[in-house]
Amino acid sequence: MIKTVDADFLALPLEKVADAALSAATSAGASHADVRIERTRTGLLSLRDAKPETQSDETNFGIGVRVIVNGTWGFASSPDVSIESAQKLAATAVAMAKTSKPLSTDEISLVPEPVYAKKNWVSAYEIDPFSVSNADKKDRLASLSSKLLASKGVNHTSAHTMYVKEQKHYADSAGTSTTQQRVRVQTQIEAISTGDHGFESMRTLAQPAGFGWEWMDNSIWNWDAEIDQLPTLLAEKVAAPSVEPGRYDLLIHPSNLWLTIHESIGHATELDRAIGYEANYAGTSFATPDKLGTLKYGSSLMNVTGDRNTEHGLSTVGWDDEGVAAQRWDIVKDGVLVGYQLDRRIAAAVDKERSNGCAYSDSPAHVPIQRMPNVSLQANPTGPTLEKLIESVEDGIYILGDKSWSIDMQRYNFQFTGQQFHRIKNGKIVGQLKDVAYQATTTDFWGSMKTVGGPSTYVLGGAFNCGKAQPGQVAAVSHGCPAAVFDKVNVLNTVAEASK
Repeated sequence: MIKTVDADFLALPLEKVADAALSAATSAGASHADVRIERTRTGLLSLRDAKPETQSDETNFGIGVRVIVNGTWGFASSPDVSIESAQKLAATAVAMAKTSKPLSTDEISLVPEPVYAKKNWVSAYEIDPFSVSNADKKDRLASLSSKLLASKGVNHTSAHTMYVKEQKHYADSAGTSTTQQRVRVQTQIEAISTGDHGFESMRTLAQPAGFGWEWMDNSIWNWDAEIDQLPTLLAEKVAAPSVEPGRYDLLIHPSNLWLTIHESIGHATELDRAIGYEANYAGTSFATPDKLGTLKYGSSLMNVTGDRNTEHGLSTVGWDDEGVAAQRWDIVKDGVLVGYQLDRRIAAAVDKERSNGCAYSDSPAHVPIQRMPNVSLQANPTGPTLEKLIESVEDGIYILGDKSWSIDMQRYNFQFTGQQFHRIKNGKIVGQLKDVAYQATTTDFWGSMKTVGGPSTYVLGGAFNCGKAQPGQVAAVSHGCPAAVFDKVNVLNTVAEASK
C-alpha cells in the first residue's frame, strides 16, 4: 500500500507559498484566509474494437486563495505557484471581497474546526496508474476487448479507462496545514450487437473506485470472468421479449441502485440545495429543513449514512477543502430524515456547531462548494444472500447495471433504466427482458423497500462525474448499498413511452 505523498510534490515550497498568501491576506484585513495548492493529473485511454481511439494525459496545477473580509468572500487563483504569486493573489482576493461588500446580502461566517498542523494522508491504493506504461494499459484493455470480439454475436466493442491522481496542500489562517494524495480508477468495457434486431449493448458492471491500477487485475474484480459472461448476456438480451408494463416486485442490484441513491437521496440531502441556496443541475429539494426528524423518507429498513472515510470511496479524504476532518454521520435513520451534508459556511447559516466535511473544489481555479460525500444505504447485518433474495420474489424483475435516468427539479419524481433485466417467477430467474424502466416518487420508492440484503450483497458503486454549481464543477463520489427488494414498483416500456 502506498504510504506517503509523492516526493516531488512534497519537494515543492508548499508551506512557504501558503504562508506568504496567508500572511498577506490577514495583513490586508482578512478575518479568515485559506490556501489550496493543487496538482491533479488525469489520464484517459479509449479503444474501439480493441484498437486505440483516444488517449490523453493532462495535469492541472495551481493555487487558489480564499478570504473573508467584513463578512464577504473574496477569491483569486493562478497557475503560478510562487511566493510572489501567492502574495498578489491574497491582495486580489481581499480587494475582491471589499469590492463585493456593497452587493453582498449575506454575512459570511464559518463554524469552527480543530487545528490540524502538518498532517499528511494518502488514499488506499497499491499501484500508481501513472507508473504503468501506456503500452501495458492498452494491452490489458485490448486483450479483454479481443476476447469479446471473438465471440459470436458481438460486432463491436468499446473500452474506456480513466485514472486520476489528485494532490492537495491546504492551509488556513487558524493554523491548519494538511497535504493529501488520492488515486481513483474507472474502467468500462461494452459489447455491441448490430443486425436485423437493431442495436443492443451490454456493459461491464465494475464500478469506479479509489484503487490504483491493481483494480485492473483479477484480484479485486474478476474482469476476465465478467468478459466471458457478456456475450451470453448480450445474446439473451437481443432475443428477449419487450417488458409488459405494470407493477412488479423489483430486486435491484447495487450496480443499479447506487445511481438511484445518488439522485434521490444524495442530491436531495445537500443542505445548500434543500434551503434553496443551490439550484443548478436539477433544482432544489423536496427534503427541506422543516421536515428534519419527521419526514418518512422510506421504510423502517432504510438506514443511509454520509461519510468521507470509507476505504476506497471516491469521496474519501483525510480532510475536506476547508480543513475539516473526515467523518461519518446518519442521513436517514430507520426510514426518517435525520441529517444533511454540510460545509462550514452552510453549517453556520443554519446554526450547526460543526461542518461534516463536505467542502470540495475540483480545481485550484474554483472555490470550494458543498459537495456530496459517500452516501450509502447500509446492509441488514443479518439480511439474506443474493440467492435468498431471488428466491423471495414471486413475480418480479432483477435489475443490474445503470444506464439512463431522469428526475424532476425537486428530486422527487424519477425514472431509471439499467443494463440487465432478468424476469423472476416463483423465486427463479426465467430469462431476460428489455425496454425496462422503473418509475416512482422518492418517498414511495424507498417506502416500498421490503427486504434489504445482507453484507454479502453489499457493493461500493459510484461515478467520476457528479456535476454541480455555476461555473460547473465535477466531483467523484461513491455510494455503497446491498441488493434490495422493492414492492410493486411501476415499470414502463421505454419503447412504448418513446412512441407516445
